[in-house]
Amino acid sequence: MEKKYIFVTGGVVSGLGKGITAASIGRLLKSRGIKVTIQKFDPYLNIDPGTMNPCQHGEVFVTDDGLECDLDLGHYERFIDESLNRYSNITTGRIYMQVLNKERNGDFLGKTVQVIPHITNEIKDTVYKAGEISQAQVIITEIGGTVGDIESQPFLEAIRQVRAEKGTENVMFVHVTLIPFLPKSEELKTKPTQHSCKELMGMGIIPDLIVTRTSYPLTQDIKEKISLFCNISSKNVIENMDVDSIYDVPLMFEKQDVAQIVMNKLGLKETKNDLLEWHNLCKNKGNVEKDVEVALVGKYVSLHDAYISIYEALNHAGVFNEVNVKIRWVDSEKIEEESAEKLLKGVDGVIVPGGFGNRGIEGIISAIKYAREKDIPLFGICLGMQLMVIEYFRDVIKRKDANSLEFDENTKTPVINIMEDQINITQKGATMRLGKYPCTLDIGTKSYEAYKENLIYERHRHRYEFNNDYRKMATDNGLKIAGVSPDNKLVEIVEIESNKWAVGVQFHPELKSRPNRPHPLFKAFVLAMKKNKYKFE
Repeated sequence: MEKKYIFVTGGVVSGLGKGITAASIGRLLKSRGIKVTIQKFDPYLNIDPGTMNPCQHGEVFVTDDGLECDLDLGHYERFIDESLNRYSNITTGRIYMQVLNKERNGDFLGKTVQVIPHITNEIKDTVYKAGEISQAQVIITEIGGTVGDIESQPFLEAIRQVRAEKGTENVMFVHVTLIPFLPKSEELKTKPTQHSCKELMGMGIIPDLIVTRTSYPLTQDIKEKISLFCNISSKNVIENMDVDSIYDVPLMFEKQDVAQIVMNKLGLKETKNDLLEWHNLCKNKGNVEKDVEVALVGKYVSLHDAYISIYEALNHAGVFNEVNVKIRWVDSEKIEEESAEKLLKGVDGVIVPGGFGNRGIEGIISAIKYAREKDIPLFGICLGMQLMVIEYFRDVIKRKDANSLEFDENTKTPVINIMEDQINITQKGATMRLGKYPCTLDIGTKSYEAYKENLIYERHRHRYEFNNDYRKMATDNGLKIAGVSPDNKLVEIVEIESNKWAVGVQFHPELKSRPNRPHPLFKAFVLAMKKNKYKFE
């Protein structure tokens, strides 16, 4: 079967929701029985976002096969409920590195290496490989940045070439633009969209579908105006209104026949038509009446996107447990300046996400101590687990100098040690323990109760681990080792036995949570918060 390609571009300004548009189209197609995959091209020169500051770029998402990638891939996976791969996120840096490596190896036989055809060919290859590996019928590709950006031009030229190679019947262009509203004149203005489409058409790309981000409904006159100036049917001008939840976007698109427009353009035939699960998901979210409040104690809370997968996983689990999960964003450095008692008072649970470096660490440890002593449900993820171990050794086992070698190379009680295979690594990019690894669970633990199976697979992103020299001391003093790697070398999960629910995991469970399939540990954590607040068994 011939593969189909959908390319999603953006115009006017960034941040319009190209990723959610791509993911929503993917959800609608999948609901009709069509196998899809999604990828993103990022125009920056970093090889991947793994070394980028979360406060500037947001979280680093990790795939099963260990790719550190853009947070939009998290949205893709959550919407289409498919695991993506290392061809799902490509940066300019990675493209140039691959081309230059080929040049050094003599692959071009002495030819002059140029943007066209060598860079564009490499870009096209990644589009085709994404489809081959996933065996998808439709490959949806989001082009990062905005039309007119210098760094995006090779990607736009490459997708123009894809249409020439694969035929207009197999390629569709979707352009996401802004329709601003001028409050003084109370007008929606189409001129930015006109200019953006003109810029795109100047590169040989004519949009088949225009998705307009707008705060107000588009009149038919406005749609006709866009149609006239942008060489498109008015039926293919779609309004993307502001909504309370990103999960409402597929339903909004469904009302405007987006799936049918796409299928007609690409000659696709549905084998089913089932959006009922998605309708129920959005309906259930809107019917929740009870609230719980969780303190998210982290180092990067100035940008909530730094923890977007945790935010989504909490919401997924909230819908499942019929509670609305409210997040109190707590900067760990402020805890150091003030106190955990002041900043955490009244919360129903505490979650500590991952991170790197020693800034704000003592504030997080204070928050963990507060939650443990107050017996508030506590969930530590990656760094959060490591700090739970440090706090327990300091305040329960009374080893006051307990620390991680990441923060103090001279500590006499290094309960958190660098992984053996990380000791001699000097390069920072893509060198951590990354991707999916197995873990065996101890029957009778909170973790086993949540998963209800012995062997699980979770995604990792870390260099440091629980120091096995301190295992016996931990277990002798009430810190339960609830999960380990199958070879018993790596501690994956710890639990505080004296608390109702206090679990720390070395992996990142948030990366595998789905709106229709909340992660087991998040479900258990939110349920523990619900019990903590409403006092029921």
